[in-house]
Amino acid sequence: MDIDTFWNVIEAARAGAASSDKPFDEILVDQLADRPHQEILEYAERFDEVHDALYRWDVWAAAYLIGGGCSDDSFMDFRAGVIALGRQWYERVAAAPDSLAGHPDVFQVLFYEDVNYAASGAFERITGDADAFYEAWRGFSKADPENQHAVDMGEDFDFDDHSEMSRRLPRLAALILGSNP
Repeated sequence: MDIDTFWNVIEAARAGAASSDKPFDEILVDQLADRPHQEILEYAERFDEVHDALYRWDVWAAAYLIGGGCSDDSFMDFRAGVIALGRQWYERVAAAPDSLAGHPDVFQVLFYEDVNYAASGAFERITGDADAFYEAWRGFSKADPENQHAVDMGEDFDFDDHSEMSRRLPRLAALILGSNP
């Protein structure tokens, strides 16, 4: 699955959720469950790629501000929530995490855990086996030594230092910390 097809799946799920009373993650599972196993695995591969691209200190700092703190697990859910916002917002956040200050529902739409498990949920729906995805994934994602290197997260900094957060994420800090950080 190429990146454009991946984002088309996300956007179709967003449109489906907007026009029904089912949540985005359930619509996404529905859409993936209509695809062949190979395409679901390819979706998961692209999801991991875009999810991992947000694994940076500046994005984590935005999650920390928005969530009033952010553990490792919460940061996984935050990145899934950014993906669920769609390609346009994802690209904005990837370029400048502070842009989230301009999202109208910034406090309601992020930290979306279930999006992380859409591919496995689709596999379970198709096969009736909760472990089917993980078994298929092991065969699909053969060990790739190039993908097992350390991620460059950028420069680490103190998320509890309000002046540093205001310097690095001025719009989010003003929105969350107030005008006098």
